[in-house]
This record gives sequence, structure tokens and C-alpha cells, in this order.
Amino acid sequence: MGWQGGALLALASAFVTNLGFLWRHRGAVAAPDVEMRHPLRSAIGLFKSKWWTIGYAAAFLAWLLHVGALSLAPLSIVQSALAAGFVFLAVLADRFFGHELGRREWAGVLLAAAGLAFLAGTAGQVKGEQSDYSTIAILGFQVAMVGLGALLIVGQKGRSKGSWNGVLLGAGAGVLFTVTHVAIKALTGDIKGVMDLVSPWTLVIVLGGVIAFFVSARSLQVGKAVPVIASTSIAGNATSILAGVVVFGDPIGSDPLIATLRIAAFGLIVVAAALIPGPMRAADNQRERERSAQGARQPATA
Repeated sequence: MGWQGGALLALASAFVTNLGFLWRHRGAVAAPDVEMRHPLRSAIGLFKSKWWTIGYAAAFLAWLLHVGALSLAPLSIVQSALAAGFVFLAVLADRFFGHELGRREWAGVLLAAAGLAFLAGTAGQVKGEQSDYSTIAILGFQVAMVGLGALLIVGQKGRSKGSWNGVLLGAGAGVLFTVTHVAIKALTGDIKGVMDLVSPWTLVIVLGGVIAFFVSARSLQVGKAVPVIASTSIAGNATSILAGVVVFGDPIGSDPLIATLRIAAFGLIVVAAALIPGPMRAADNQRERERSAQGARQPATA
């Protein structure tokens, strides 16, 4: 099973990821507000919500598929396949979750499909299943990504409450997810036995995953589903593709023309994803309805 198998696993991960995201959004808006100062209480509140739990189970399955894909294919190819998640997100949200997307959003879906079709057609130019990395390069990249994620997360605090808060938090979560993905790729390349799991990369995976978990949950609570999910995916895909090329030396193409066209295709996918943050009219007032229902059940106090 070569890189083609990794690409198929990544496509399956993309579908399950976005289905789980939409389920988690439904559960997050009904759960108590996430507070980073009270992580245990926040986590309990989230998992008491049925749809959050179902969505998180789907996310865990998607993560396993992603790990399998990373062990078989170069990181840039895995993330390119995961970019199909934008198409899955639009179709699932519009057809099965009652969220209407306009022409702009569907145009983004078609552009993403075109970019992915080109990448699939030129995938034969990519060779090799495992990538080496420089310690200095990977440490520098990880530090830069942590800094970027922190800036995005802190940046939303200066804004008035609204969808942009969710978009910035979602983008920050996406960058932090990339930190864990890069660590997973490095760890899977170094494993020769069980004891190799005792590694600094394991700590990065766990710590980065926990922080990204809470940031992503909060983004789903304060923002509309499609813009937030899209911003998380855009940030995660763009930075992971960059990591594949810069850190792991994934080949772009066998000649300058193919390399140029593949770079253009990567850019097209990112641009297409930016067109997908459609209005979520079905979900706009869901949180308010949940809060009102909870308030109605509570007894009045003097």
C-alpha cells in the first residue's frame, strides 16, 4: 500500500472530519461556555451534550484515518486530499444539516473540486512514501506555528462579540492542529519499536491536541458553523502543505512546469476554501433557542 492508499485514507478522514465537525457544532451551541481556566468542567459540559459526544467519536475515527494516511504518504499529498473536506462540508451542511449556501459558496466548492482533480491527475509526479527532516527546520517551524496560533487566539479578544471571534479562534485551532500533525509525521518516521513512542514528539502531540481541542470547541460556540469550520480547515491545510514542502522536503513536481502548476493548484484550493464561509441561517439562532429553553426551565428568583 503506497501513497495512493494514504490519499484514500485522507479522503475518508476528510469526510468523517466534517461530519463530526457539524455534529460537534450542534452539540457545542447547547453546551455551557468553554472556559480555559476550568478545563475539566468545560470538557464535562461538552461531553454531556449528545451531539458533541457523537461528533467527537467521529473526530477520533477521522484522526486514526489521518494517522494512517500520514504513515503512508507525504504530508503535502495527505493535506491536499484532506482539502476535499471543503466539498464534503458544503454538501453535508446544505443537504443534511439545513444550512443554505449561496452561489459564492458553491463556486468555492467547484474551484476546490477543480484544484483537487488537477492534483490527483499529477500525483504520479510525486515519489516516495517517507520524508526526512532537519531538526533545526522542524523546531523552527513548530515554534513559528505556535506563535502564529497564539496571535490568532489572542487577536480575537480585542474584537466585539461576533462571527469573527469564531473565525479567528478556528484559524488558531487549525494552526495548532498542524503542530500536532507535523509531530505525528516526525514520530511515525522515527518509530522502530514500542519504546520509540517515548519521545518529545508524543508530548507535543498530546499537549497541542488538548489546547487545540478547547480552542476549537470555543470557536464553534461563538461563531457560525461553516465559516468557523472552513477557517479551521484552511489554516490547517495551508500550514500543513507548507510544512510538507519546507520541513519534510516533499517534492512539488519533476520539472518546473509541473511544480508551478501544482503550487497554483494548492493556492486554488485555499482560495476556493475562502469562498465557502456561507451563511448558516439554520444555526444562527440555535444557541439562543437552547439558552432560552434552559432559562424557561429554571425557576424564577427574587
